[in-house]
Amino acid sequence: MTGGFAMELCGNKASWQVVPDGIDTIDLERVGTAIVADGYQAEVQSRMCWTFTGACDMTLYPSGKLMVKTEDKDLASEVAQLHVTSWVLA
Repeated sequence: MTGGFAMELCGNKASWQVVPDGIDTIDLERVGTAIVADGYQAEVQSRMCWTFTGACDMTLYPSGKLMVKTEDKDLASEVAQLHVTSWVLA
């Protein structure tokens, strides 16, 4: 657990799940647009999830959870901080 979110390594050890504190649901389009504004490319855009490519690949869910596909914990932590301090607040 870190300030504002929980982050755990997934079983394949090549991705991290980021769960923001106090967030149960988000507006996928609004949050997705904020992620794109920070330089990521939106790929899949459905009501079930949005996927992104960029410094790392990501999948965003309506619950606010973000799957960050990277083995680099520092990069995953940076993305998690952006997610909870900027993107989910958009």
